[in-house]
Amino acid sequence: MKLVYMGTPEFAVKPLEKLIEYGRVTGKASVGLVVTQPDRAAGRGKKEIMSPVKECALAHGIEVLQPSRIRYDEETKAAIRAYSPDMIIVAAFGQILPKDVLDIPSVCCVNIHASLLPRWRGASPIQHAILAGDRLTGVTIMKMAEGLDTGDMFAKREVAIGSMDYPELSEELSNAGAELLVENLEGIASGAVKGIPQGEDGASYAGMIGKEQGILDPRETTAEEAERMVRAFRPWPGVTVMRGDTPLKIKAASAFDAPEDAANTPGTVLYASDSGIGIAMKEGILRIEEIQAPGKKSMDAGSFLRGNRIVPGETLGTDR
Repeated sequence: MKLVYMGTPEFAVKPLEKLIEYGRVTGKASVGLVVTQPDRAAGRGKKEIMSPVKECALAHGIEVLQPSRIRYDEETKAAIRAYSPDMIIVAAFGQILPKDVLDIPSVCCVNIHASLLPRWRGASPIQHAILAGDRLTGVTIMKMAEGLDTGDMFAKREVAIGSMDYPELSEELSNAGAELLVENLEGIASGAVKGIPQGEDGASYAGMIGKEQGILDPRETTAEEAERMVRAFRPWPGVTVMRGDTPLKIKAASAFDAPEDAANTPGTVLYASDSGIGIAMKEGILRIEEIQAPGKKSMDAGSFLRGNRIVPGETLGTDR
């Protein structure tokens, strides 16, 4: 079975490694071509950084293609056609595949999607599952179609979210997706595993995450919502609360119910101690346990307060 693999971030590495191992052990599959996003300039020196998937592919001696936009890259399409793959496996590639690419493999294009479809179709299903307070999420192995994550489903596996943040949950889902893929690969290729239509009942969309979504306004956000933001937006874009003109990054926080007789204005600092900085929210109290000032290292609340005086009664996050 000849496979082309398309993926970019860390989430897509484990499935690629699993496919390579599966092929080596069984002799039933071979990843001969990897397609990933172009190298990106990062850091102060604007050094070109390759994607985690590219690093993995090169470590295993697999040819790598990096189209800026595969829809218009005829050279990349020609290389994939020349390889004549049975399947194209996609995991967080970062580009929408046009029909002329979807039609290349003899069997189909298969996507590892990080949600229990049809819930959280789109670009950021992991973050949205955390933000929404979902108890369960999971992975879906699906046949790719022209619609956005609307293709028939081959298999699903549930994962409990618990208190995991984005990096932790992403790793769990990556591992689950890798296992589920190899368990169903031969069945998909032979036709023994049939795709099931999704339907629209319970469908929801997970749009791109923007930097502005990490700005915390206590007047508009409950403590539970803020705590989920901190977990969902780690490491990017992070959650920022303004202290006047100074942005403070909230690196860790917990949510608590407010006393029934409390009548605190959202944004008011209720206490500031080694245990944390308590802020009144739209509902409840957010205890900031780890915080980072501009140009400084992240530190626990007690250490931060020893160099930055925050007192009960002042307000955070409500100046716009």
